[in-house]
Amino acid sequence: MAPNLISVVSRLGVTMQPDQISVHSITLFVALLCACILVGHLLEENRWVNESITALGIGLVTGMILLLITKGRSSHLFVFSEELFFIYLLPPIIFNAGFQVKKKQFFRNFMTIVMFGAVGTLISFAIISIGSAQLFKKFDMGALETVDYLALGAIFSATDSVCTLQVLNQEETPLLYSIVFGEGVVNDATAVVLFNAIQRFDLSHFTSSIAVQLLGNFVYLLTTSTLLGVAVGLLSAYMIKKFYFGRHSTDREVALMMLMAYLSYMMAEILNLSGILTVFFCGIVMSHYTWHNITESSRVTTKHAFATLSFISELFIFLYVGMDAMDIEKWTVVRKSPGTSIGVSSLVFGLVLVGRAATVFPLSLVSNLARKSQDEKIGFKQQIIIWWAGLMRGAVSMALAYNKFTMAGHTELRGNAILMTSTISIVLFSTVVIGMMTKPLIRWLLSHKHLNSTSDPATPKTVTIPLLVNGHDPESDTGGDNYNVPRPMSLRMLLTTPTNAVHYYWRKFDNAVMRPVFGGRGFTPFIPGSPRKTFFH
Repeated sequence: MAPNLISVVSRLGVTMQPDQISVHSITLFVALLCACILVGHLLEENRWVNESITALGIGLVTGMILLLITKGRSSHLFVFSEELFFIYLLPPIIFNAGFQVKKKQFFRNFMTIVMFGAVGTLISFAIISIGSAQLFKKFDMGALETVDYLALGAIFSATDSVCTLQVLNQEETPLLYSIVFGEGVVNDATAVVLFNAIQRFDLSHFTSSIAVQLLGNFVYLLTTSTLLGVAVGLLSAYMIKKFYFGRHSTDREVALMMLMAYLSYMMAEILNLSGILTVFFCGIVMSHYTWHNITESSRVTTKHAFATLSFISELFIFLYVGMDAMDIEKWTVVRKSPGTSIGVSSLVFGLVLVGRAATVFPLSLVSNLARKSQDEKIGFKQQIIIWWAGLMRGAVSMALAYNKFTMAGHTELRGNAILMTSTISIVLFSTVVIGMMTKPLIRWLLSHKHLNSTSDPATPKTVTIPLLVNGHDPESDTGGDNYNVPRPMSLRMLLTTPTNAVHYYWRKFDNAVMRPVFGGRGFTPFIPGSPRKTFFH
């Protein structure tokens, strides 16, 4: 059996083509994914190791074994494609995040999230781009153009929202989770938009008009991508509410939800918008309206189906990144000057540290000025955790680096090879070291009274919370309509507590207009197999 396995793996390095994935490689990769799940389960109680680190470790070991078997020809089972990442792997991760996110916390901190994700990314982008352009002159890396430095800034401004899901607990630290993860989604979208704009515009002669065009392009993409996701989510809710698919087949409504979610992402890509933002807000809208219009069995199915697809995609990404770290081709190009590669990696990561600090601490100060209650302010210890957790770089950075510095996963240019190996090194270091230390850091900085706990974090309560809630615990509602809490109806309320005022008027509009049309909790007629009231508790 062993010789057969060796012969199978040996053929991978010879017969594998960029557009041709053999059955053997898929089989072995699926087996590795199973191994990641088993090992991750065994290490579940370990506070230092999470599943992303486990997948990276297994990928590293697998890459070493493949190098030995293929005699140094390849460390991959197949060649990476950024299209594989952006079209197939990223959508289920981002959609499930929007579908499961605590909307109360997310929208309560919405302005902070947007400020960190958009303004913060621009600050980090400027620091990394300008810093690398000035400091790389000390290294012998060949000819790098302005567009290369700008692309580098966009690549390393993208935080790893996937790994954030692994190291932060939505139930224990809802404020930190909502800010760090929400920022990560907006941050990834902003970084991708910046990267695409850099590729599209002629930046050899940067002028104020080009700067205005870039800013206008960013605002346009941010707005239209969000509106598209909301529109597709509402359309899915209306269709399922109107046609009652669950009366005949739960399979149809489950299939329709999954396909509409993916359709939102693909429509955004076709229209050259941000698919990340579109599918994220589509997930939020679906959890608020569509999810309440389907039968009980469909609710359970969709919840776990989306979570499973996201889980497999995350493992796939980190497993491949671990294998790619052993790619002999990239390291062969830079082996004559290992000091240059180490110096570039250290320099870039130093700029990431500075850029992240210049984002978190000043913007937290601005955010705190707008928060009236002392309990709602972001404390210094929380700022440290936000800064630390946002240092992780992952799959988005890898995919953008592949897009810019390689052709079909290969490169022979010395400068590009150095930047690729630096990207791999930073992704590995930040994911493993920072990822391992995040949970202990949270436990050390935050006392137990600041860590919430629930008896069953896997319950569907995360998707039954109303989109925006004001002044009471939404989980105590039985039918979704008991919002008769007296509130001051005056201009003073709008001026002194604008967030609460917006929440209150949104709730009135949602109850009066949106939910009667698109469904939602308390507005779905009873049909056989539909959820009972007790399902919400």
